Amino acid sequence: MSDESRPFRTAAVIPAAGRGVRLGPGAPKALRALNGTPMLVHAVRAMAASRSVSLVVVVAPPDGATEVKNLLAEHALPERTDLLVVPGGESRQESVKLGLDALPPGFDVVLVHDAARPLVPVDTVDAVIEAVRDGAPAVVPALPLADTVKQVEPRTDGSPEPVVATPERSRLRAVQTPQGFDHATLVRAHESVTENVTDDASMIEQLGLPVVVVPGHEEAFKVTRPLDLVLAEAVLARRRANDGF
Repeated sequence: MSDESRPFRTAAVIPAAGRGVRLGPGAPKALRALNGTPMLVHAVRAMAASRSVSLVVVVAPPDGATEVKNLLAEHALPERTDLLVVPGGESRQESVKLGLDALPPGFDVVLVHDAARPLVPVDTVDAVIEAVRDGAPAVVPALPLADTVKQVEPRTDGSPEPVVATPERSRLRAVQTPQGFDHATLVRAHESVTENVTDDASMIEQLGLPVVVVPGHEEAFKVTRPLDLVLAEAVLARRRANDGF
């Protein structure tokens, strides 16, 4: 089969090795329950909901791969999507690299998704994949900002921080996940970029390659603080009421 006729294959990497200290003491953030089900399970289901995703790689805490495997085995996941659990590293960047290293040959598109964004709709996932298939080396879903943003001079002594600039809001976007990449390009970025990494897309920017934006979704918010758990429960309740999710 020629490269032109060979179908694109897509894998998703979910780094889930963080502790999530802003949610307070207890289990790692990805293992916190949301409507009785760990957020990580919701996130895996969100990736597997796309028929384009044939493999999901979960990057577990370094000493927690067995626990994560057992946890995922306790919950129903789409049988058409393969699942792989590997131990992660000390940083998110290292964990994503370990997830990439675990991918078998033959995948053209790689998604990197935050386990703490458990409710991203499948339409958003598919839009990211389609943009990579159309030739973009890197794609991020994003939303326009509702609030005015101020750039400040940070203070470490607790004193008021002076404003130094007001960026033009119409040119700013709040970036979400999954972020999508040409597989070979993302691997090259992880092999060569080590500094000033805010997300995987920023690594592609440092290679001098374009990153494009597709519309994000308000339900793809990141569960970081206790209030976010309340909002996520409300979203799930609405989904159950509307379409039996």
